[in-house]
Amino acid sequence: GHGVPQDYRMAVKYYRVAADQGFADAQNNLGVCYEDGQGVAKDRNNAIRLYRHAAEAGNEKAKQALARLGGQ
Repeated sequence: GHGVPQDYRMAVKYYRVAADQGFADAQNNLGVCYEDGQGVAKDRNNAIRLYRHAAEAGNEKAKQALARLGGQ
């Protein structure tokens, strides 16, 4: 509904803090935001970079995303 964009922006803010601290799940989630343009401008390269960090930490979703995007 009405508040969705704000929610995404807030989520991105929290994901970024956690991603910067090295949390793979947050890196993956932030990658999804960049891939889909949720709360941030769409940025495929940034998504791949984040997925790569998460995948290196063993995040399976990020590994799948990299395979899908051809970023491995």
